[in-house]
Amino acid sequence: MAFGRFLPLDEKILVEYLKVTPSVAAKLGNQIDDLEIKEVGDGNLNFVYIVIAPAGSLVIKQALPYIRCIGESWPMTKERAYFEASTLQEHGRLCPEHVPEVYHFDRTMCLIGMRYLEPPHIILRKGLIAGIEYPLLAEHMSEYMAKTLFYTSLLYLTTTIHKSAVAKYCGNVELCRLTEQVIFSDPYKVSEYNRWTTPYLDADAEAVRGDNILKLEIAELKSKFCERTQALIHGDLHTGSVMVTTKSTQVIDPEFSFYGPMGFDVGAFIGNLILTFFAQDGHSNEGADRKLYKVWILKTISETWNLFYSKFTALWDKHQDGPGEAYLPEIYSNLDLQILIKKKYMDDVFHDTLGFGAAKMIRRIVGVSHVEDFESIKEADKRADCERKALNFAKTLLKDRRQFQNIEEVVSAIELLDTR
Repeated sequence: MAFGRFLPLDEKILVEYLKVTPSVAAKLGNQIDDLEIKEVGDGNLNFVYIVIAPAGSLVIKQALPYIRCIGESWPMTKERAYFEASTLQEHGRLCPEHVPEVYHFDRTMCLIGMRYLEPPHIILRKGLIAGIEYPLLAEHMSEYMAKTLFYTSLLYLTTTIHKSAVAKYCGNVELCRLTEQVIFSDPYKVSEYNRWTTPYLDADAEAVRGDNILKLEIAELKSKFCERTQALIHGDLHTGSVMVTTKSTQVIDPEFSFYGPMGFDVGAFIGNLILTFFAQDGHSNEGADRKLYKVWILKTISETWNLFYSKFTALWDKHQDGPGEAYLPEIYSNLDLQILIKKKYMDDVFHDTLGFGAAKMIRRIVGVSHVEDFESIKEADKRADCERKALNFAKTLLKDRRQFQNIEEVVSAIELLDTR
């Protein structure tokens, strides 16, 4: 079988593809006749196959020309696979400890072959729902975000290299437009794709659509998302895009990647941790009330930001005389000025983090594509109670984000709302 054009995979086509593709066949020990193949793509967009041979294993991921969870009525560019592969390779170069290795990319087939993250790796979101503590999560995620965001920004790159990279990722416009729609537009208007836990949250969804202050703030965040080419961001860094064990953390699925605001990545991750915090009461029972687990989640939220801050600024200090052209040493050599610049820069990233995190939370409750943290709570009234707390906090966080001076104040606000 020739593969000179795009073909959607099934198991038979996949086996034929593996046979004629040396780079992936080699990872399987060239033993193609004795394979265990399982399709595990439970996401919104793609086919994902785990392929296991006696002498090796890998994952094959293929982008489809439509949104899988909706169908062919919502077309979607297959070119996203190119940007995903490019970002996996670039982020993997910058932070190999926390990004799975890419073995193969086929632009015609929109297909990526990469490392299989073997058990006991599971999707982080599922572990959080199960109440599992991950003691290294904040350490690992802060490392990943600090390295990938710093080294792709003008704090490290020349403007020439940075603009070239920005131009390349402008090609991922279709997925950026999807993000614009589902995060910054649909929740604030009547949309056929919006849903929520009805009838319990009917009034809450209507209140979002009628909140003028919220709309002013979301417009500002949309502008930043569309216009600020700060760093090569993952673009969809929620707890479903991370695979974990208690010792390993691996970031996957950067198909929404582009040059955008750093706070969009940091906010996506922290916002999803806040969502899972508010979902915990829905997963508690008389035998396990999840109180101690909620304390761990809040500790992880604090540590994630604080470790990110310290690691990012340490990289900045290390490379302050490097090639980066954001703050030229001959202009910004004064120590007091350097301190002021760093504080303003990191304050801006922090407030972006809170704003974007809140926007991601809102869309997961009254927009399209909800999260399993809430969806797995079977009793609708109980689920709605958890979602309402999360939604109310997100609205406050989005509107008042500039009033928070540090992550500890954010955690205190979460605790205060949770006790009401």
